[in-house]
Parts: sequence; C-alpha cells; structure tokens
Amino acid sequence: MSLFYPRSEEEVSNIVKSCDKHKVPIVPYGGATSIEGHTLSPHGGVCIDMSLMKNVKALHVEDMDVVVESGIGWMELNEYLEPHGLFFPLDPGPGATIGGMCATRCSGSLAVRYGTMRDNVISLKVVLPSGDVVKTASRARKSAAGYDLTRLVIGSEGTLGVITEVTLRLQKIPQHSVVAMCNFPTIKDAADVSIATMLSGIQVSRLELMDEVQVRAVNVANDKNLPELPTLMFEFIGTEAYVREQTLIVQKIISEHRGSDFVFAEDPEAKKELWKIRKEALWACFAMEPEYEAMISDVCVPLSRLAELISCSKKELDASPLVCTVIAHAGDGNFHTVILFDPNQEDQKREAERLNNFMVHTALSMEGTCTGEHGVGTGKMKYLEKELGIEALKTMKRIKNALDPNNIMNPGKLIPPHVCF
Repeated sequence: MSLFYPRSEEEVSNIVKSCDKHKVPIVPYGGATSIEGHTLSPHGGVCIDMSLMKNVKALHVEDMDVVVESGIGWMELNEYLEPHGLFFPLDPGPGATIGGMCATRCSGSLAVRYGTMRDNVISLKVVLPSGDVVKTASRARKSAAGYDLTRLVIGSEGTLGVITEVTLRLQKIPQHSVVAMCNFPTIKDAADVSIATMLSGIQVSRLELMDEVQVRAVNVANDKNLPELPTLMFEFIGTEAYVREQTLIVQKIISEHRGSDFVFAEDPEAKKELWKIRKEALWACFAMEPEYEAMISDVCVPLSRLAELISCSKKELDASPLVCTVIAHAGDGNFHTVILFDPNQEDQKREAERLNNFMVHTALSMEGTCTGEHGVGTGKMKYLEKELGIEALKTMKRIKNALDPNNIMNPGKLIPPHVCF
C-alpha cells in the first residue's frame, strides 16, 4: 500500500483524480483513534494521511467560529483557542483529528450539553472521488439552501470523499464550573439518577457513569482508594450562583436514589484530577489484565431505556468469565463496555463477541443503535440492516454509486457488501 502526505487541498485533489482514473482504492487517514476498522485496507491501494494539513486558516472571534485544515487535532485546536476565551467542545479520544471526527460523526463526554459533531460543524470542503472540490455550505449559522451536504459527509467515514477543510462552531470557555462525584449501591440507581437529572431540566455539561469493576480498575492503575461502587460524575457550568443551584438540586435527586459519598471540586487541579479518572478509564482496564486486548461496545438507546439496558447487560457481563467494565455517557443514553480477553484463546474471543452481540441486539430491541459515537467501519456493518432496514441501506448505496462510481473511496466500509439494487 502506498502512503501519501499531502500539504494542500490541491495535492489531495491531484492524488484522488489519479486514483479515480486508474481505479485505485483510497483510505483517508486521520488520528487513527477509531476502533471499528475504519482505516483497514482490505483492497490495498493508497492511504492519504492528512497529518501535515493542520493549519488554522481563520479565526472569527466575534462570530465564534474557526476555519481549520482537517489534520489538526482537537486538543491542539483548543490550545490555540484558549487565549481567545473560546474552545471547541467535543472531546473524543486524545489524538483524534477534526477531519476524522467529522468522518465518524464522533462526540464525547460534552455531547450531553453541546451535541455531537453534526451539531458543531458549519461547513466543509471535500475532495470528491472525481477529484473535484465541493464546499458544502456558507459560514452562516443556519441556511435553507438546498440539500444538507454538510450532514451527508459527516459520518460518511471516508466513503464519499476526503475532508480537507472544516468550519467549526465554537463556545465560550465557561465562567465557572464544578465537578461532582457520588456512589450508588446498584448500577440501576446510578442510571435512574442520570435520567432524573436530565428530566429535571438541569443542563449538565457532563454526566458520566462507571460501574464498580471500572472503579476497581482505576484504583489498581492509579493506586487510589475510591469506593468500588457504581459511580456517577457530573460537571456543572455557568455563573457561580447558577452552578451552586444546580449542585444542590442534583444532590437532592441523588439522596432520593440511595446515593452516598457526594463530593464536589471547584479548584482547577482537583477538577482536573477527577476528570482524569474518567478520561483514562480504558487504559486503567489494562492494569488489571496487561496482556489482554479490549473489545469495546458502543450502543445508545432513548434515555428512558438506559437503566433497563444497563441492568440487563450488567447481568450478562457479571455472569461471564471475562473481566468486563461499564462506562457510559449517561446523559445521552450512550453505553460502553470494555471486554478484556486473551487474543490467543479462541473461547475468550468468542465470548467477547457474544457479549458485544448481546448488547447490540438488546439496544436495537429498545429502538436504539449499534453505534452511538464510534462509527460503523467494518465492525458494525452486520447490524445495520436490522437497525435501519434494507431500503435505507439501498438509498445509501445509491448515493455512494452516484458520487463514487468506481468505488475507490474507502471500499468495504460502512455499507454492507450484500446491499445492491
């Protein structure tokens, strides 16, 4: 497989034109933090690595938007924006790039307040499979001008073109914030508090859940002594008075659902330390089984079904011989499980697959999705027909064929191979 590092949109266009002419497959490449096989190359071809295209092209402070090349990372971007009192609110895995985040329609822990990638992108520039460059929208905050090409490309996982430029909606850095944490006797109690908090109308900026196994992993990895119980973490933002009011209301909800050990932090270092627990959750799991690999589920259901989904899944996970931890963006109904298994043991691999399959089909039975924020890639294709129906997949295939008749853009991803007209 050949590897290209373009430095400009023109270079991307020339590479794509040549590949289309000779029918050579293309795999666009961002930060490589996705976990569903988005950057695999089953047909060989060319990989276009966007890591050298990472410039900030224009910052409009008064409009609260920024125009960037697609190879810039979200963490790099926020370092650039901080002196201006602004930030980009999506926070997926460290190392993720803006182009890849658009391609996979990612989100993160702040999505409960600010929405997912589709809600925070104003417009894109995309090199189509023909090599032509299309701008999907103007810089206006809203528009009714034709098909929404921006949203079509977001989540297309490199199957419709290569994203070269992104105009992003920004937010003001909050005036004040508080991080809180509390424990519960059961994971259902914790999930019920998540639902009750959202129904109360409080606009939390983060609402994260970890089960007792995940907390144990944190203790092992970081030499901490946290109570090994299902745990909720909240973040409240706004004026100091508003934040205190929110904290008191949530404290009352917690007390009504058997919550305990409610602690909160306002000091910047203390807040950072608390969120570090959640951000490093995946790596903490490997402290329990350093030689194992992880299979990570990513399902999402309507919020009212979250407690039922987690309770049902937890029974299955606890009965399994594998070590399984639960992590959830609970305010969104988005639920992950980290399933640790020995890659050299076929029975363990089959058990991990079985658990993942069980959770996906349970979520689908609750009108949920097989992927809340990790994308489809190759790993979730087999579930799409059950979730969306064959007519939706045929519609996607028609769009794909119209824009990419030679099927050069990330072939073998997203649309199941059996879908035809």
